[in-house]
Amino acid sequence: MLLLLVGSDVSVMESLQSSGRPFFGWATKNTVQPLNLADVLAGEPFLLGEFPAASQSRAVLETVGSGERTFSAIAAQAGGGGALPAGILSPLLTTLQDKRVLTADLPLSVKPDSKNRRYRIADPYLRFWLAFLQRAIPLIERGRGDVALERIERSWSTWRGRAIEPLIRESLLRLLPNGEWPETEAIDGWWNRQNNPEIDLIGADREPVARQVQFVGSVKWLGNQPFGRHDYDALVRDMLAVPGAAPDTARVVVSPCGVVEGLPLTACWGPEDLVRAWQSR
Repeated sequence: MLLLLVGSDVSVMESLQSSGRPFFGWATKNTVQPLNLADVLAGEPFLLGEFPAASQSRAVLETVGSGERTFSAIAAQAGGGGALPAGILSPLLTTLQDKRVLTADLPLSVKPDSKNRRYRIADPYLRFWLAFLQRAIPLIERGRGDVALERIERSWSTWRGRAIEPLIRESLLRLLPNGEWPETEAIDGWWNRQNNPEIDLIGADREPVARQVQFVGSVKWLGNQPFGRHDYDALVRDMLAVPGAAPDTARVVVSPCGVVEGLPLTACWGPEDLVRAWQSR
């Protein structure tokens, strides 16, 4: 029998092999060091192993990684000189989803909308690699890492604001249902074909087609300002476009800087709540 014991508390792990302990003389120690600069160069080897640089799958991945989310936009950009035909792009998207590299999201409401998919890179690190690091390699090789860093910093807030939304939705699903929303079993976003409006959070009793929309919400993760009156008014205006939402539907917010006083919100979650969602209970 081979028994593997893994732990991050080094002193505890070493004590298991000390004199008088059951594993004394039986165990072999192997310390896993933190990732070094070579180890974190993981994006390119992974992509080359799964998707050769000249492949259409690679072109689709890079297109989604650059920020394109709709079928038509992906087809136009990934096709190079001309749009990829639907008969080619559809199976490519299906294969990438089967490999769990790509995720397709649908708007959540009481009205079915199966043709209004939005695609995104499933893995957060690969998403960051495709958005920033892959394009920065030629600059870094020329010794201009400062330019690469400046470009990342310039786009970081906008990129982070959208990249964190899937994590927030998954975190809230770990907090709900609760006493206030005992039937909330699905959380996603909602958008129309023009992405105007686009709602960050929809809480419902089921997906992909809900029986009831239980709350609508906004994720404000840009800058260091709290969720304010202007943000609230925009949410109240836009929520009426969501099938199943009504003027009295509960309104919620996720913001690292809180909200200004006096806004009639049902709930506001912050970073501490999101972290708590992943802790053992």
